Formats: sequence, C-alpha cells, structure tokens
Amino acid sequence: MAKKKGATGRTLHDPIEDRLTPIYPLDLSGVRTIDDLVRAMGQTAFTARQIGDAADVLEAMARDKDCFVVMTLSGAMTVAKMGLIFCDLVESGIVKAIVSTGALMAHGLVEATGHSHFRYDEKMGDAELFAAGYNRVYDSIEPELNLDAVEDVMQHLLDAWDPAEPASSWKIHRRIGEYLVRTAKGRGILKSCFQHNVPVFVPAFTDSELGIDFALHQRQRKKQGRPLLTFDSYDDFEYYARTMLATKRMGLLTIGGGVPRNWAQQFGVYAELLARRGYEKLPLKRYNYGLRICPEPVNWGGLSGSTYTEAVSWGKFVPPEEGGRFAEVLDDATVALPLVACAVLQRIGYFDQAKRASAKSAAK
Repeated sequence: MAKKKGATGRTLHDPIEDRLTPIYPLDLSGVRTIDDLVRAMGQTAFTARQIGDAADVLEAMARDKDCFVVMTLSGAMTVAKMGLIFCDLVESGIVKAIVSTGALMAHGLVEATGHSHFRYDEKMGDAELFAAGYNRVYDSIEPELNLDAVEDVMQHLLDAWDPAEPASSWKIHRRIGEYLVRTAKGRGILKSCFQHNVPVFVPAFTDSELGIDFALHQRQRKKQGRPLLTFDSYDDFEYYARTMLATKRMGLLTIGGGVPRNWAQQFGVYAELLARRGYEKLPLKRYNYGLRICPEPVNWGGLSGSTYTEAVSWGKFVPPEEGGRFAEVLDDATVALPLVACAVLQRIGYFDQAKRASAKSAAK
C-alpha cells in the first residue's frame, strides 16, 4: 500500500506490495554448473541479467515442440572457435535451419577438415603476414594454405556437379556436409547439419571464399570447354520460404546481425505480401521468439542493432502483447553464447544424452 503524500508531494510505494521482482547478490558458493551460474546472473543486473533472460527464452524455444528455430550467424565465429557450440545446438535438435555468412561456413570447413587456426603474433606486421600467407582476423590467423584446402574440397564437389541442376547455397552446403560425413573424423557444423537434415543458407554466397571458389571453378570449366554451372539464389529464397510456411511457430536465434539476420527475418514480410497482394491465402507468419547476441547499439540505426520490437512494426515478429517473447544481449558473442548455450543444453539434458550415446557407441 502506498504511503500518504509527504511534504514534497511524493507517494512512496512498497515494492513488495507492488509485486516488483527482487534481484539478488551473485553467490558463487552456490554455483555448481554453468546453468547455476546463468540462472544466478539472471537475478542480478545489466548484461548479466540479459544473459539470464536470454537462456530462458532459448529454453522456451527448445521446449516448444511446435517451434522451428532458425539460427543466423555473422562474424568470424568459427575462427573464434565457437563451431562446436553450433554443432551442439544442431545435434540437440534445437536448431532446425541456419542462415549464415559464407565466410563463417568456409572457416568452419577449415576446422572440419582437420586444419587449425592460430594466435596472431603481434611481432609480425600486416604486410609481413600477407607475404607469409597469414590472413589476420583481429587476434587470430587463418593461413592461406587452409583456404587452398577448402578450394580443393569445392573443386572436387563442383567437378562432379551436373550442369543441368542449378546450384544454390543450401545445395552446395549439403553436398559439403555429405562429403565431410564420408571423409572427416572430427565434428564440424556442416557435417552435423547434413546428419540432422538442417539446411544451411548463405544469402550473400558470392561474398565468401566458397563463392570465390565457385567463380574459379567456372573459369576452369570454360577453359576445358565444359558446360558452365548456374547459381540460382532464388532457389535458396523459395526453399527457405516453403520451409517456414510449413511451420506452426517460429523462433530466431541470432548471433551478430547483418545480411543473415535480415534475410531470415524478411520471410514475415514476404508472407504478408503474398496474402495482402493476392498471391496466396495465408495467415500472418511472424516469428514467435527472438534471441539476439550482438554488441551493436540501436542508435547507430543499422539492422544488426535494431530491436525486435522495431521488427514488430515490419510484421516480422509477433508483438509481446500477443505472446511474442524476446531477449537481447548486447555483448561479445564469444562471451555470451557459451554461457547461454551451455545453460540451456544442461537444462534439457543434452550432455547426459550425448554421454549415453557415446558410451553405447563405444560398447559396440
């Protein structure tokens, strides 16, 4: 109950009576798991609370059996060694489709084929790095020899491609995944995606190592007098649209932003236009859940930093008052993603299941 007005005209409320949610000190003595830590962080403040809230939203997506979760990826996350987290999110059944930058998939292919990335030695200048074939990604190195190995894989697959079948990014990445299942001993994002029938779309395919390799292969075919391949980006668009139109509910897990985020989100706009302009009779198809991990602030005006509530105005997301559920973490994904993903994977028992599956496989 509010107290009577004082001399300054203020009416002081009791937060308990107003049912405000209390926050608590982070007591590390009670933390035994990553999930324990993230739950405790969710009861604190600032970015820690964002991480806790993010885990709750991702858990809701994971437990919603009717929710089709799309993960969008940008930034050098595979060079930053986040690739196995993506494998876990796919293998656990949480992520059902991926929209990514091409570079991220190319660097992930490097890892899946047994090659390594390295720490950048600050004693070497960038001109010296270029001469040595060391491509710098902030504080890490992608050796040019690794990308030559990626080209070898691409040339092998494209050499056998039937020119009568137009290529598209989801088809190419599926072929790479199939190749990795046959040839790679370790885990890799495209290998996991093939094994779990998770399509991988790269809207800006030409803006990547794999896109460059496709262009080089075309030159090789022309030189050899062989039929050129065709690349149909609208095959990606239509296959993604068909996939999403068949869903009951949709969730979006975004790491970074950029083209992958917008391309995935614009499906809601496309579906609304199909209905409003008379092409098909459709209900509104909007994402029910949204979780993004990206440090870009909203005031820069870019898509990467835009809020989900802003996207509601475009018809991309269900508004909160109609059941939409969102979380946004303004943090480096190499810090926030491992915490959020691990907490949720622990909650749904994924690691216990993986251990049992590994023990069963070893016993055979």
